[in-house]
Amino acid sequence: TAVDPCQPVTTQFSKDLPMANGVFTCTWRPLPHFPVNSWSVDQGSLRRPLSIPIIITHSRADPIHRSNPRTASWRSHLAAQPNMTITGVGSVEKWPIGVFTSIDAGLGVKLEVAHELGVPTIQLHAPAPSTRTAENAGAFLEKLQGLGIELTCVFGGFDGESYADIPTVIDTVGLVPPETRAARTAEMKEISDFAKMLHCDVVALHLGFVPHDTSSQLYEDVVAVTRDLLDHCKANGQNLHLETGQETAEGLVQFIDDVARDNLFVNFDPANMILYGTGEPIEALKKIGNRVRSIHCKDGKWADNPGKEWGQEVPLGDGDVGMENYLRTLQEIGYEGPLTIEREIPQEPERQKQEIGHAVSLLTELKAKIL
Repeated sequence: TAVDPCQPVTTQFSKDLPMANGVFTCTWRPLPHFPVNSWSVDQGSLRRPLSIPIIITHSRADPIHRSNPRTASWRSHLAAQPNMTITGVGSVEKWPIGVFTSIDAGLGVKLEVAHELGVPTIQLHAPAPSTRTAENAGAFLEKLQGLGIELTCVFGGFDGESYADIPTVIDTVGLVPPETRAARTAEMKEISDFAKMLHCDVVALHLGFVPHDTSSQLYEDVVAVTRDLLDHCKANGQNLHLETGQETAEGLVQFIDDVARDNLFVNFDPANMILYGTGEPIEALKKIGNRVRSIHCKDGKWADNPGKEWGQEVPLGDGDVGMENYLRTLQEIGYEGPLTIEREIPQEPERQKQEIGHAVSLLTELKAKIL
């Protein structure tokens, strides 16, 4: 439709439209409940002259290319808007910085810290059950919108889990322990439902130590409960990401193949491979390859007896991962999603903030060097 090029044009799009990186000869007005992500806009109406292109940045791992069916969907939707012209589709923003955050549960930083450090994306540890309500979800989305932050993943965690040492992790973490499996599976489904309220299409968790004996009844039970959870996530339009650490790369790939669901992927944490002593992280990353859909940027040092004793978590860049090599390997396997920093020392909030700030600087420097 012909419009006066000197007048601003305002449009809007629905909350179920995939976010993407595009250049549009129009302005964009956010819906009140739609996350603003890393866009430099204020909540409410944003108006620019028609002659100034607006660049919308998509920072998820799901690529937005002309060959992607989702691209055609949002292009068609936008093209149908009044006074709307699409002048081009750019490439996905690669490797936006992220950080692991918490509200009232988990060991991540507060959302305000992410904002102060200029971090545009977050993963969120699921809040306590009593606060996982529709009202709180709406309030949290408004807060994200006001701060210009995108939520990329909601992580599940459970009461009774302990990471005191490797034997305790085996007995207490995730959905593997039979005594707590049913209740935790039900809670993880509730977390998936809460993530849907947050318009988040990725949930994740530490599944626990999957049995090495693939012919055992316990292994079959873990496969079955994972399928059950995945089917629930699928109904919510979500993928499930398994955090690395407890299994070797080969064991994890075999487990994913045995589960045989198309919405099961990996949240790769290189430091966990070192901390648990389950494999050299760069080689593990290459073996898991394109199953990696989200990652953590965390560092660690090997224990004297890997696999029997805990390694040591250290500030990013001070450990044995090798962050430049890590990022180059991510580039090699085609990963383009957020680089989510995890530094879980909430008992020392000032140190936590300082070390995350250092990690942001390091990753920004390495991105500039590699990309």
